[in-house]
Parts: sequence; structure tokens; C-alpha cells
Amino acid sequence: MIGINGCQNTDKKEKIVGKAQKEVRDLKEILQSNKLIVLAENSANSYFIYKGQKMGMEYEILSRFAKDIGVKLEIILIDDLDDIAEQLDNNIADIVACNYTITKDRREKVAFSTPFLQAPQVLVQRKPEDWRERKKTDWEKEMIQSSHDLSRKTVHVWQNSSFYKRLVNIQDELGDTIILKNLDGNITPEKAIEMVDKGFIDYTVVDENVAMINQEFHPNLDFGLELSIPQNIAFAMSKNTPLLRKRLDDWLMDFFKTPTYSFIKHKYLNTSRYAGRSKSEFSSISGKRISVYDQIIKEKAKKYGWDWRLIASLMFQESKFQVDAESFGGAYGLMQFIPEVGPSYGVYPDSPPAVQIDGGIRKLAEDYRFWKDIPDSIQRIKFTLASYNAGAGHILDGQRLAEKYGKDPLVWDNNVEVYIKLLFNAEYYRDEVVRHGYMRGNITYFYVREIISRYKNYKTAFPE
Repeated sequence: MIGINGCQNTDKKEKIVGKAQKEVRDLKEILQSNKLIVLAENSANSYFIYKGQKMGMEYEILSRFAKDIGVKLEIILIDDLDDIAEQLDNNIADIVACNYTITKDRREKVAFSTPFLQAPQVLVQRKPEDWRERKKTDWEKEMIQSSHDLSRKTVHVWQNSSFYKRLVNIQDELGDTIILKNLDGNITPEKAIEMVDKGFIDYTVVDENVAMINQEFHPNLDFGLELSIPQNIAFAMSKNTPLLRKRLDDWLMDFFKTPTYSFIKHKYLNTSRYAGRSKSEFSSISGKRISVYDQIIKEKAKKYGWDWRLIASLMFQESKFQVDAESFGGAYGLMQFIPEVGPSYGVYPDSPPAVQIDGGIRKLAEDYRFWKDIPDSIQRIKFTLASYNAGAGHILDGQRLAEKYGKDPLVWDNNVEVYIKLLFNAEYYRDEVVRHGYMRGNITYFYVREIISRYKNYKTAFPE
């Protein structure tokens, strides 16, 4: 199978966190790399994908911060919350955005930003089965109504969470036992809520902001009992990045005063329209689908030996899954064929989705064969995506420029892509080695990066 693993016909799964970085990335290094790397969880509060669109309260805040400092935002989804400290220690990410509560123990290991939310911890419990037929004042008596009622009850929470520590404190205050059962780090609070709803467990604890997002979709659950004072929720960073922390704190203090911040909070905490997207069948949290065309994409991708999630990422980039999409330049359909090329693959503006998708993957497969001299298959995929966007001629120009200026013409990352980006500049597109002239290379540069980044997220959020 052709995908970012770099090999064909392999079922080996790639862990999204990748390889450890050896050097600390403070603000200077982030600006130089033009990239802010954020470790996020697949949740409505943190980050999720809805019909190919990136969403989540923390994502929206940090995307604006990244824009303010002039860098791209890259999301790495974490599979297991137990890995957060390790990823920061290894400098895998610059910022953690996992609805992370500030605690004394955590402060010893990481640095926190100015809190962007305060939320008490609340108990999640099922209402009686006949609650709809009874008065609330009646059935409420059967519920846990105070922390004292937790004695001898079994509560499931993640052991490294602030919830676990709070329950231990309540247990000490009661002088009695709360039976604490550990949930694995790959069970997010939203998954734990679903486990209570389905009767797999009786009780769990979540932050109130998470409860607010989820309560509309779980009417059989009660989130009313607060177990703590409001807790500070913030972004986490390595203690070795003081400049990043200061810049983020300064920006947050100004951002909190803006209508945009108020809108984002309202959007996710008080508006069912947006919170509901996290529960959609097209959400990376609750659903199994990226688009309405998933089954067609899977069938056609398998036919040509490609990873369907890479095709879906490209399709979102091209058309946002709009079958009747048309660009200013006349490109049409799901795969955005230009009129001069589409008919060569049997694709016309009125072709059905299956024909459009088949034609697009067939063109990708041909482009991939064209770059047979690229030894590294991951780099070869990136050359393929670039030529799908801009045509092979411009990419060959980028190779020739890379070779002329001492870069590797067989490597896309930080080599050929650099000169593709420069082909809008007369100094480069008029160079004697350039045969196809001017191009808006920055579009192709970001086109490849965005498709690959989205594909990595799709692989984690929509596993085979």
C-alpha cells in the first residue's frame, strides 16, 4: 500500500509521535522552522476532524497564536495520555493541548501557560431507567448527591489524571474507601462518558467544560455533582522553553479580551451546533467516516494500491469533498481536474463521484511511476503530490535548481521544496536551468505539507 509509511503492500502501523528530537525548540527555533508543533488529544475540547475540517477549542486558540507569530500549526495526535510527559521530555512537541489541568505534581515536570479555562471536576452517573416518567425531585434521591455518597462506590478514572488525585483526597476526607479503578491513558474523558452511558462502568469524573460539550448527547447521564473547586486548565510546555511560554502568555492575556475568544468559548461550550459536530458520524471522535465518499475511496485506492486516507486528504485539499467544486481557473470536481487533462482520464464535470475518484487516483499512480528515480518512497510520494498540483515540469525545474545550488534533487523536504517556493522570484524562474518559467511555488509548497499533515492525523483518527 502506498502511503506515508513509505512502502507498498505493508500493514505495519506507524506511531504518530515519530522520532524524538534531540534539540530543545524554544521560540527562536520555532520561528526558524516556520512550524509550531502541538500535541493534542482526539476530543471536542482539544482537537478533532469533522468532514476533513480541523476543529476543537484548544486547536482554534493555538491556530490563532500560530498565525500571530507567523508560523504554521502542526498537530500530532496522541494515542495514550500516559505518553505526554515523555513526548515533552523528548521534545516531540512544543505545546501540549489535552485539556490539561494544572496540578502541583505536574508543575514539577512541565511549565504551564496562563490558564485559558477554569472548570470544576464533576461526577458522571446514569439516571434511573425510568427517569423520564418520574419527577426530578423523586429520582434525584436515588443519585449520588454529595461526595459523601461515594463511599464504597467504584469510580473509573485515568490514574495519572487530576481526577484520580481529587478522589484520593475525598477518600481521605471521608475516612472511608472509594474503590478506584484505573482507565488506560488511551481512554479519553469523552470515551469514559460513553462507557458510563452504555453501562460498562458506573461512574467516572470529567472536567465541567467536557461535560458541557457532551451533556446534550447523553440525556441519560447526570453531570450535576461538582467534586472540586474550579481547576485551572492550560497549555503545557517544556521548562526549557521560557521564551515560548512568555510569548504565549503575553498573547493570551490580550486574546482573552477579544470577542474572538468569547466566541470560541461560546461556540464549543454553549452551542450545540458546533459541539454536535464532534458527535457526528463524520467526526474523528465518534464516527468512522471522513466523508460520504469513503467506501468509493477505499475501493478505488485498493485497486491502485494506495492508502485511502492519503487519497481522502488530497481530495479534501482539492475540493473539500464537494463534487461540484469549480476553481477560478476552471478545475472541476472532487479531484479538481483541469479541462485539458480530465478527459484523458475519462473525467468530465458531470462525471459521477466514482469516475472522478478513479481518474484522480489513476493520475496519482502515473505520477508516482514518473518519479521512479526517487529512492526514498516517502519523498517519492511528496514529489507525486507536488506534480499533481503543479505539473511535473515545474517540479523538474525545482530539482535542477536544487542541484545547481548544492541541494539534493532527490529529496523533497528542505531541498527541492525550497526552490519550488522560490520559483515566483525572477532571479530563479529566469535561471538558465529553468525550462517552465514562473510558478506560484508557495502554493505547491504548502499543498504538499498540508496533505501529509492531514494524512498523518487521518491515520491516527481513522485507523484501519
